[in-house]
This record gives sequence, C-alpha cells and structure tokens, in this order.
Amino acid sequence: MDSLICARTLARLLPAACRILVAASLAIPSIGGIRAADPPLTLDAARHLAAERSRRLTGQDALVAAARERATAATRLPDPTLRLGVNNLPVTGAERFSLTQDFMTMRSVGVAQEFTREEKRKARQARFEREADAVTATQVAARAEIDREVALAWFERHFAETRRTLLLRQREEARLQIEATEALLRGARGSTADVLAARSQVEQLNDRIAEADQRIATATNALSRWVGPAATGPLASPPAFDALPFSDEDLRDRLEHHPQLAALTKQVDVARAQAEIARTERRADWSLEFMYNQRGSAYSNMVSVNVSIPLQWNRKDRQDRELAAELSTLDALKAEREEAARAHEAEVREMLLERQSKMDRRRRYDVTLLPLAQDRTQAALAAYRAGTGSLVAALDARRNEIEVQLERLQLERDVALFWARLNYLVPAGHDAPLPNR
Repeated sequence: MDSLICARTLARLLPAACRILVAASLAIPSIGGIRAADPPLTLDAARHLAAERSRRLTGQDALVAAARERATAATRLPDPTLRLGVNNLPVTGAERFSLTQDFMTMRSVGVAQEFTREEKRKARQARFEREADAVTATQVAARAEIDREVALAWFERHFAETRRTLLLRQREEARLQIEATEALLRGARGSTADVLAARSQVEQLNDRIAEADQRIATATNALSRWVGPAATGPLASPPAFDALPFSDEDLRDRLEHHPQLAALTKQVDVARAQAEIARTERRADWSLEFMYNQRGSAYSNMVSVNVSIPLQWNRKDRQDRELAAELSTLDALKAEREEAARAHEAEVREMLLERQSKMDRRRRYDVTLLPLAQDRTQAALAAYRAGTGSLVAALDARRNEIEVQLERLQLERDVALFWARLNYLVPAGHDAPLPNR
C-alpha cells in the first residue's frame, strides 16, 4: 500500500517538477540582461575585444610614434640663426642717428650655425629610440594586465553563474521534498513541522539564489568595463585551467619575459643612453657665423666671419658632475630592476604554492568529502522515508551537501583565477609559448 501511494505521488509530482525545471532553465539567461541569442563569449574573444577597445594601448601607440619622431629630429643640426643689426650708430653730434655719414656705422645681416658634434646627435637619437622601446615595453605590460583582468572578470562571472545553477538544482529538489511531505501529511503519515522545515530550507535557498544573482550582476558589470555590451551575452565553456604553460624549471626563463621587468630593463637602457649624452657633453660644440656689413656709399662694405667655442673651464664641477649624476641614476634603476625581479619571482612562487594547495584540496573534495556528503544525504532521506529517521536530519544532511558542493566550487574558482594570473604573466603573442607540463 505504501509503495502504491509513493508511486502515485511521484507520478503526480513529475509533471510539476518538469515544468519548474523548464522555467528555471529559461530564467537563467535573463539574469543581468543576458541574451541567449547572442553567440557565447569565449575567454580569448573577450581578451581580443578588450585590447581593441583599450584607449590606453592606443595612447601608448601615440607615445611610441612621438619618441620615434624625436629620434629622427635629434639627428639634424640646429636651425641656423638669422642676425640683423646696426653697429656703431652715432647718437650725439651732427651725425647722430645717421646710418651713412660715419665710416664706422654699419648695417649688418648674417647667418650663424651651431655645429653639434655627430657623436652627440647620435647619442640623442639613441636616447629617444630607447625611450620608444621603453614605451613599447610599457604597452606590452599594459596588454598583459588587460589579459589578466579580463580573464579574472570572465571567470568570476562564469563561476557566479555556475553557483546559481547549483543552487537552482538544489532548490528544485527541496521543492519536491515539500510536495512529498505535504502528500505524507495528507495521508496522516507526516507532520506540519516537517512541511515547515522543508519550506524553510527552500526559502533559505531562495535567499542564496538572490545573492548569486547579485554576484552575477556585479561580475557582468566588471566584465563590461573591458568588453562593453558583449559582457551581457552568454559565456562559452571555460578553457582548461589545470595545466600551466610553464613548469618550475621554466619559471626563471618565463620571468625574464615578464612585461614589468622588460619595461624596467628598457628604462635602464634609457638611463644608459642619457648617461652617454652627458658623456658627449664633455666635448664642446662650436658655432660659425658669417656677417655682411654695409656702410655709407663713401665707404667700403665689410664681411665678418666668427667662430664660437664654449670654454669648459670648470669641467670637473659641471660636465663631470652631470655625468656622475646620470651614472648614479643608471645604477639606481639597475638596482630597482633586480629588486623587482626578486619580488616577482617570490610572488609567482607563492601563487604556484597556493594554486597547488587549492588543487590538492579540490581533489580531496572530489575523492572523499563530496561522496561522503552525498551518501549522508541519501542515507538520511532513506531513513526518513522508512520512518526510522527525522526530516530534520535529512534536511541537515542536504544543507551539508550543498555547503560541500559550494566549497568545492569555490576551490575550482580559486584554481581558475590562479591560472589566469599565471598564464597571462606575459601577453599572448609577445613571447614564444612554452610547452605544457
């Protein structure tokens, strides 16, 4: 008789459960404005879209072009100087302010040209070229940062949606439990307390689903900062994130291509080029001036040729000290780069250790904790159906299983985020890929 009642109850509940599941599946894509008709957004597509939309990368392109232009201009001599003047103009006596009566009065027109030494011009050119290289390295670092941030935002939304799907599935099972307890209550085999307990669990799940909706909205907003309206579309399946593109043995080689270290290396090159300019300043440039002097018609016109050479009479306290200052700046940047390399290596090794710990814990959940929680739930439900256990115990077992599943999902998320940070240490396309290990 009990078997017949259970069979009838199950037959009556199945259509309702199917309707609920269909409605839930239709509701999932509507969260945060997600449109099911849009093509799924892959992680790679999100990265490329973010790079295309980045104004930061565009601005750095302009800085590179500016440095290249300065490098070309630095190879040229300074512009010649046109000089006009009146010399020896009388200001007293009968000939005052006359341009032609006094034999010493001359109207002058001349051209002066500074001849910057070739080694100095080449040093300045090299300095601007190194500056362009430094901006390019900074651009690569910016691209790596964009890749990482997009990957982190993409995974955050993916796991927020996965969390919601898990909670929805648990809520539907809890609703079926409500209907089963209500059926037992109508058959005088259940209690009002059991029905209320089942309803309480459903409401708790509703609250957690609302929290998951908020997480999805927040994650979608964070992703839209990089990819714009495409963030509201559905996401594709995540890439495999258990394997990294490098091993411990490859770590130092990988860090040599770290964009922030590369940018510091280029800054060292800029400082070295600046020191070379200071070195060339220890040898003075010279200027040549040609001037034509016109006098009154009764007198001969004249031509003047002048050469100017700066006298570096105090080189040890001026030019030499400027060179010493540039060399000190170079030493400081070298030290900063070395310290940054150590810091990045320590940071990456720490992430590798934390990632391995998360993976070990995830494996423990898969092998032991999650199967135990599921077995406990099944045992508690079986005892309740057999009349040897309470519904409270069954609901506690289900709550425990939900918590274990959510904790396992949190570990999965952490592993994915560590993968994103480590995989995009170097932006794709700017470093030769290392083999998966």
